[in-house]
Amino acid sequence: MIWRVEHVAEVDSTNGWLVDQAKSGASEGNVIFADFQSAGRGRLDRQWVAPVRSALLCSFLFRPELDVDQLALVMGAVALSARAALVRLCGLRPNVKWPNDLLVGEKKIAGLLAEVVTTDDGLAIVVGVGINLTASPDDVVATDVLKETGITLSPRGLLDILLEDLEWRYAQLHTQDGRATVHQEYESALVTLGQRVRIERTNDVLEGEVLGVDACGRLIVNVDGVEMFFCTGDVVHVRPQLGATT
Repeated sequence: MIWRVEHVAEVDSTNGWLVDQAKSGASEGNVIFADFQSAGRGRLDRQWVAPVRSALLCSFLFRPELDVDQLALVMGAVALSARAALVRLCGLRPNVKWPNDLLVGEKKIAGLLAEVVTTDDGLAIVVGVGINLTASPDDVVATDVLKETGITLSPRGLLDILLEDLEWRYAQLHTQDGRATVHQEYESALVTLGQRVRIERTNDVLEGEVLGVDACGRLIVNVDGVEMFFCTGDVVHVRPQLGATT
């Protein structure tokens, strides 16, 4: 993989910018890295705002030779590489909350957003990452690297290490054994495993216990004795002691 990193001072959304590039035929390996996003977003179009240069804000373009139902593994690989980069640079090892958050305890330190794009050259997937480095929002339960470790990481320095790790991890997705390795590592990092969760979908809400993640990255949940598989939907961890949510 050859990474082509473009740095901008400001963009509305790194994902939106790279989705447009993908539709115009941009090749795999394009990366955008921004100091500030004026219209950053997470799942369900929730706003994601971070002060200038206080977070790593970037997106990656992939054109994997995978079946459609395996594309979730790409976001899993990015999440694991972000985690590995934090471990390497500051010793912080967050857990993964399915499908798109990195948590320290119950506090969110990073979010990911994947978008599948249909192009003339086939399917592409854009994965965006936002990692709180020196500040975290007040309106959600969140934290940042500086608060947790006392270490100030530069966004570009973290991106370089993330890309170094992601290069070999993404390559693993193109073999059966490699996909199994990524799946196993992802599941072992998953704090959602064994949790009582509420699945908030567009048209309904379900609750059950998480049994695992299948080989395609779908969440397996026991809902009233029935194993159900989820590709989308917001997952809220339910604390059995208080009935509250994280």
